[in-house]
Amino acid sequence: MIKRTIGLLLFVLGVLAAFGETRGIEFPTARWFFDASREVPLLNWKSESGSTVLWFGWVSVVILVVIGISTLVSSFTAGPPNPVTLRRIRRFKEIKRGYYSLIILVGLAALAGLDQVIVGKDALAVHYEGKWSFPAFTAKPFKGSDYGVEGERADAPVNFRKLKLAFKDDEGGNKNSVIMPLIRYGSTDDTLPPRSKALVQRQGIYYESGSNKPYFGLAAKYHDVDDGKPHLRYTLRKGIFNGAVDGWNADEVRVYSSEFFNEKKVKERFSGEGVVEDFLTLESSELRSMKYHPAPPIWEKQNFLGTTSQGYDVLAYLYGGLQVNFKAALIFLPIVYAIGITLGMLMGYFGGIFDLVFDRLIEVFSNMPFLFVVIIFSSMVPEHFKGLPVILTILIIFGWMGITSLMRTAAYRDKERDYIAAARVLGAGTPRIIFRHLLPNTVAIIVTLVPFTMSSLISSLTALDYLGFGLPPEYATWGRLLSDGLSNLSAPWLVSSAFFVLVALLVLITFIGEAIREAFDPKKYTYYR
Repeated sequence: MIKRTIGLLLFVLGVLAAFGETRGIEFPTARWFFDASREVPLLNWKSESGSTVLWFGWVSVVILVVIGISTLVSSFTAGPPNPVTLRRIRRFKEIKRGYYSLIILVGLAALAGLDQVIVGKDALAVHYEGKWSFPAFTAKPFKGSDYGVEGERADAPVNFRKLKLAFKDDEGGNKNSVIMPLIRYGSTDDTLPPRSKALVQRQGIYYESGSNKPYFGLAAKYHDVDDGKPHLRYTLRKGIFNGAVDGWNADEVRVYSSEFFNEKKVKERFSGEGVVEDFLTLESSELRSMKYHPAPPIWEKQNFLGTTSQGYDVLAYLYGGLQVNFKAALIFLPIVYAIGITLGMLMGYFGGIFDLVFDRLIEVFSNMPFLFVVIIFSSMVPEHFKGLPVILTILIIFGWMGITSLMRTAAYRDKERDYIAAARVLGAGTPRIIFRHLLPNTVAIIVTLVPFTMSSLISSLTALDYLGFGLPPEYATWGRLLSDGLSNLSAPWLVSSAFFVLVALLVLITFIGEAIREAFDPKKYTYYR
């Protein structure tokens, strides 16, 4: 049942990716193969006609469809499940810590797969003048004029958050509406203006809403709160005006300055048009506290975990980092295990010169300081070539050796067993012996090692990004968030958020690995004479 489900998912994912690319539809997760091919020059090439051929996207589609179909076919043609495997699965389910961790991890993977349905600045659906459009799932960019926006913003990309507020405030009786994702901010392509929070005045003293402590810091009245365009910016100490005041006109030109001392204006300067009284009485928002990035959590703005120093929403950024980790694992693990299993089985089965050469090669690679070598290779790659595929290629070069050594040992141990000798007598060829007889008897080793390999991959990506040698800034990574937090210790929500999600994910994977290792322990089901 599990095998059939995996095969069906792979097949559907490949079909959706191909269909979406040809029809201009961006399905969640399926769009990544072609997006990655567009972003990284190495993953596409120019044809003689000048068009761009996204070879990585199409190759990925073919691989997904072929593997999905073969998995589905084998799930229907395979015989009854192995009783030993069923006992191992039952044993794994009895280890509740690992079983529930696996359920949570699968749930997180499904959540990450929903992509722009969960996190994004583009609207899921817009109902305007009786027609529906779906910007988040459409490759074509939408302009302000498509939704009745006039003026200088008519030809600019739509700010769907502002459009939602405009439709909500529309008193013309129109039933226009905007449906946004659960988290309405992008992971890395959505730099927010400085945040703000409403101030309340009690007995002449200003407090932040929900706080009993007099406000200390910058506060402003805004021309436009959502765009962060201040009209007048004040300095407050102990909840009263005390310090410099600056003012900007609607064109964001600084035209006013003054200073307060214990709520008394001591000097004033105005260089704008008209008289200063008209400027001071311009229509603007109520007095709000100003929060430059990194800004603390502000629930009324739906920045539940605050913002980073680059102006990204932390919750959206964490989600983007989760997606990067799962994408990396889905690419890295199959390739590394395909190389490691094949090479290890061949080394153990043939032995001799073949085994000696590759064993010396593994020793040379193993003695290299892995992280430093990866940093050197990463720093050699030009910035415009960097991306997840390039970084994973560097990691794959050094990631196959552990599984290779284990599979080599297993092949050496089992190739002299009676069932291998019987297969040779019956005329089985080398590929059949290796992949139909030796390989199935090493499943326990492979399955046990997978969670720990995934944990090592996530740790490596985080370390590289923390040191600045990992993925480029357009990728959301937990390592960069940790680095950002340690550079801004006055914003503890950055370090605490990144640390919590990283440790939680690694603990889940470790629990799964320990449970699999205990459930697949051969001593529980066999004995040695």
